[in-house]
Parts: sequence; C-alpha cells; structure tokens
Amino acid sequence: MHTLDDLRAGRLAGITRLDLSQGLTAFPDEIYTLADSLEVLNLTDNALSELPDDLHRLTRLKVLFCSNNRFGQLPLGIGSCPALETVAFRGNQITQVDARAFPATLRSLVLTDNRLEQLPEGLGDCAQLQKLMLAGNRLSALPADLASCQRLELLRIACNRLTALPDWLLTLPRLAWLAYADNPLRKGYAAPSVDNHCPVLHWADVCLDEQLGSGASGVIYRAHLQGRQTPLAVKIYKGAITSDGSPLAEMDACIAAGAHPQLVRVAGRIDDHPQHLPALVMEMIDSHWLNLAGPPSLDGCTRDSYPASRRLTLPALRRLAAGIASVCAHLHARGLSHGDLYAHNILFDEDGQCLLGDFGAASFHPHDDGLAAKALERLEVRAFGILVEELLGCCDQDDQGLRELSRACQQADVLARPGFAEVVAHGSLQEPSRPTP
Repeated sequence: MHTLDDLRAGRLAGITRLDLSQGLTAFPDEIYTLADSLEVLNLTDNALSELPDDLHRLTRLKVLFCSNNRFGQLPLGIGSCPALETVAFRGNQITQVDARAFPATLRSLVLTDNRLEQLPEGLGDCAQLQKLMLAGNRLSALPADLASCQRLELLRIACNRLTALPDWLLTLPRLAWLAYADNPLRKGYAAPSVDNHCPVLHWADVCLDEQLGSGASGVIYRAHLQGRQTPLAVKIYKGAITSDGSPLAEMDACIAAGAHPQLVRVAGRIDDHPQHLPALVMEMIDSHWLNLAGPPSLDGCTRDSYPASRRLTLPALRRLAAGIASVCAHLHARGLSHGDLYAHNILFDEDGQCLLGDFGAASFHPHDDGLAAKALERLEVRAFGILVEELLGCCDQDDQGLRELSRACQQADVLARPGFAEVVAHGSLQEPSRPTP
C-alpha cells in the first residue's frame, strides 16, 4: 500500500500501479503526476463520493478500483478515459448510472452490492464488454441493448428483482458463466427442498480444529465429530453478498448437487449454530489434490491463469475432461447450473482424477426438456469447451478429437451445441481399450 506522503514527495514517479487507502474524502490531484505511467489505480476502502471530470488526463489508465467508498452514482469522468478497460465500484451506494460513464474500451464492469434499480441503455455500445457483475442490486430488468454485447462471457445478476431471464440472454454467442440465483423468477428456478436427503448434525457434536481458509462466502475449519477421529471440514457461511450472489444459495446448491465421484461429499448441515449461522459439514479433501489453475488476471479478464509448469499427459487430460463432463451432466440432470465452471475451481492429481468445487455462482433452472433448460445447459457447455481448449494448451500431445469437441461446445449457435450427456458419450473422452492378452 502506498501513501499520500510518498506521492507528494515524488517517490512514486514512474509507477504503473497506485494503491491508496487512507480514508480519502477527495481525489488527490497529485495522482495526475503519474499520468505518463499509471495503468492501475486502486482507491478501494476510502470515503470518496466523487471523481474529477478530467480523469481522462490519466491517458494510460486501464484499471480503476473504487470499491467500498461512498459513491451514489458512477462518475461521468470515467467515460472519457481513453484506455480504461476495468471499472469496479463494488459496495458503494450507487443508485444512478449514466451511459456517459461507460468508457468505449470497457471490458469489465463491477457494480456488485449497490442500490441500482435500473441500468441505462448504452451498455450495448461497449463492444468489448466481456465481464459484467451486478449481483446484490435491485434490478427488475436488464437493458435491452445489452443483447448487442456479443463478446459478453461472464454475467452475475444474482440477488436482484428479476422476474424472468430475457430471451436474448440465452442466445448470446459467448456467454459461458452465468449466475442468477435469488431472483423472484417463475416456478422452476427455485431451489428444491433439501430437507429429506441431507443429514442434520448438531453444533454441540462438532469439534472445530484450526481454520483452513476464509473466502467471501464463509470460513472453513478442520473439524471432527464427538467420539470420532475422522477429519471433516466445516464451512460456516457469512450473510454478506459475494461477487457471485448469496452464500445461502451456495449452501442450497451444495446440498442439492447430491453425490458424485467428482464432488466433495456433504456429510450434513448444521441448523443450530450459536450465532444462527448456516453451516455445512463436508469430507476432508486429501492434501495430494492440486488447484488446476489460478483465477483470471486483470489482463486475462475471463480467462484462468495457468502456472507455466502445469503439464498434463493426454490420458490424464482425457480422464480429467471426462470427469468434469460427467459431473456437469449429473448437475444439469438435477436442474442445476454450476455457473463458474473454471479450472481454478477444479482440484486434480497427476492421473487426471478431479473434483469440482465452489458453488457460489450456482443457479437452479427448470428441470424439464424446455428451451430455457436446454439453453442454460449449453451456456455451461461453452465453459467446458473453453476448459478443454485450455487444457490442450497444457498437454505435450495434441488430440484432434478433443479439439473438435471443444469447437462444437463453443459454436456461436447456443442450441446447436451438444448437451452434457452427448459430451460424456463423445469418443474423444473415452479411455482407449486395452488389447485382450
């Protein structure tokens, strides 16, 4: 983290990223002294409510973070920035957005957890828009011209007031990651009752050990049950809105997902936490599992970051892809979209065994053979096709069958893509048969 003193003393000359969090109530004019170099400006966690209209003086600025401030509207000065691609104003009090605040070069817009009741027409003019995050607002509709954003790949609209998903949304040619839980959508989109197939465990029977991790939706602890030494994991959910949606919706999805070899087993849920927090008890994941990739970088926007050392054999790749296709077929047969089918949400081992995790963006869809169910499944099929393409880039051996499958899953015509049952049966995912001795 940088300081205003360093900025004013000229000690930050030439830097490309500036991080300032000092309770700022006004934009420091000294930032303009970095105009020739500054590409990332992070003003998160301050008390700002305005930005200057001449923000375009930062001619090299690509990324602007202004989350957790006091903005009531999206500043108009943003729209005139000539190189700005990523704009994030999460956790403010924004009620108003003017289309003039959208820079022409916009690729990623984050307005999560604000007070928006509507968005203006004008987003459709942002031809480069790939990522749009609107969870935790008060939207009852999406602007119709968003249908013109043909490059849109990731959309988060959970926890709003939408009563229907617009038809055009289900035909966007590149949309692959969609979260829409906790909207008052018509029957068929609600979480099913999970009371009958998830054991209820009592808090008094759970012994917490050390904390294993903490994320936007909750905290995970190593644990065990009274009188048993088998290690378990307990996730205690928070109530706050995440970038994907509601932690409670995530919990419902984890339970509704049921049992599958590529899912972490849910041992039960806890309803009597002393602070009335919801919690899940899950089997402990063995330490040999590895994260397949890291989340997208700022430049990658909607594409995962793979370590340079990540290499897969073709048999392992085929086994991994087959496992993910199988679990996705299982989920969609239950009327459940994962919503975040990414390598960074997959654990794997060198043999290609895998586990799919993180249901924070999961959403329920009609459990039928209707048009909406088919389209929503095939949006996720595109995410699978992208995953296969990326994994082939980590493999020392090419495979034409897998490339053809990846292309079929990513074709622009949504309904022309195969469903996951067809993907599972595709010849490129089958293990070669061994000759009979």
